Amino acid sequence: MNARLKNDETDFLCRAILSLDTEEECYAFFEDILTIGEIQSIAQRLAVARMLDAGQTYEDIERITGASSATISRVKRCLTFGADGYRLVLDRLSD
Repeated sequence: MNARLKNDETDFLCRAILSLDTEEECYAFFEDILTIGEIQSIAQRLAVARMLDAGQTYEDIERITGASSATISRVKRCLTFGADGYRLVLDRLSD
């Protein structure tokens, strides 16, 4: 965890997310706290991570998701050198 992110406000945000029980609750919370564009951007990054993890090419990912090569590259960097947040979620949600 990046120590620069940790404070009372981000702790409360994490607890808020962890308090949600259903997809419907997540949708309601995210719709209130984020813009539609922000939700779509976060969802796109997770889709990119999933596709990279499956071995898909940048070109395929860009074509399918509409993500820029910069976004794909950033997600790839996080998968390789990040805090393992993507890895944790991808492993837990693997089919």
